[in-house]
Amino acid sequence: MLKKIGVEDLRMGMFVHELCGSWIDHPFWRSRLKLDDPAVLQQILDSPVKEVMIDITKGLDVAAPEPEPEHEVAPPPEPAKPAPAHLTEPKVSLEVEMGRAAKVCATARGAVASMFQEARMGKAIDAKHALPVVEEISSSVRRNPGALIGLARLKSKDDYTYMHSVAVCALMVSLARQLKLDDHQTREAGMAGLLHDIGKMMVPLSILNKPGKLTDDEFVSVKNHPMEGYKLLKAGSGVSDVTLDVCLHHHEKMAGNGYPEKLKGEQLSIFARMGAVCDVYDAITSNRPYKNGWDPSESIRKMAEWSGPHFDPAVFQAFVKSIGIYPVGTLVKLESGRLGVVTEQHEKSLLAPKVKVFFSTKSQSYIPPQVLDLAGPGLQDKIVGREDAAKWGLKNVNDFWITPG
Repeated sequence: MLKKIGVEDLRMGMFVHELCGSWIDHPFWRSRLKLDDPAVLQQILDSPVKEVMIDITKGLDVAAPEPEPEHEVAPPPEPAKPAPAHLTEPKVSLEVEMGRAAKVCATARGAVASMFQEARMGKAIDAKHALPVVEEISSSVRRNPGALIGLARLKSKDDYTYMHSVAVCALMVSLARQLKLDDHQTREAGMAGLLHDIGKMMVPLSILNKPGKLTDDEFVSVKNHPMEGYKLLKAGSGVSDVTLDVCLHHHEKMAGNGYPEKLKGEQLSIFARMGAVCDVYDAITSNRPYKNGWDPSESIRKMAEWSGPHFDPAVFQAFVKSIGIYPVGTLVKLESGRLGVVTEQHEKSLLAPKVKVFFSTKSQSYIPPQVLDLAGPGLQDKIVGREDAAKWGLKNVNDFWITPG
């Protein structure tokens, strides 16, 4: 039997069925838990959550047992179906979305870390607890994909495993929308992206974080992670066939020389093909323990060379359209000689994004930052190519697109 109470009435031994309010407002990746740790109770009390739903058949009630009430407390009504995404999530600018995206990134990272650590300790995965994480990431991507996708790319080397899952979830959602998949399929793609690498929890940390070249045995251990992840998810609950498929097959290649099953071409589902592209892009653009990430635009160029034998060409083309030839955060040089970072894509022209210029190559000096819409009327400037920040002695380039104004 369910009962809604204020958090001030919580006590040890209660079973929390639901934390009322938005997932992003509380510190837990799952909303159902038994209060058997005072620290967890204190976390709830310190969070913005004001009310919770408790299940008194699985834990203690508010007060000591009393005579049976005349009327049994009825369970809450089924929540109304949410309005369509296009009505509830209007597109906003990068500047407007950045703060919200940063919060989603941080909270999602914590949720994934908790979920993955539980998997490492042998606890079964219940995928429905991860759904709120996927929903928050999806909402941010709908509002402005460049904000969260760009921030997730800037993960630290030590944070790679968890933030990689957040980033691939966001990339999968963005790609699904570009491919015109329906809401259900888009949600499935996001969940698959979030859980695709959970098998790495079965790989020793000493191997995952090794800064040098892996031995043959260590490489075999890493290559086993898709199968190990598949086993973990199969043993859990609420895991869809799409999530299982992407977990097992995101390292397969169109030519059939991937792993673990050497599937090729039409043997690979659309979701597995999507997973392969999103996984590789985030991997090669991120700083890892053993190497620094590549520039986003350079990564797109290199991936284009691999398309065909490695990626499905149609899926890869859709991916490029979803993030741009010059993804958010790319340092570019304009025909005018100014340098700037890409802040936003243009829906109709991949070659004419919005760019925040801040440096003049002619005077070799910083200039007042200014956002240029290269697709705007009357603007003659255009991108001539990407640039290397080190070549011009530039530091903290990311600050120019992360910081508002």
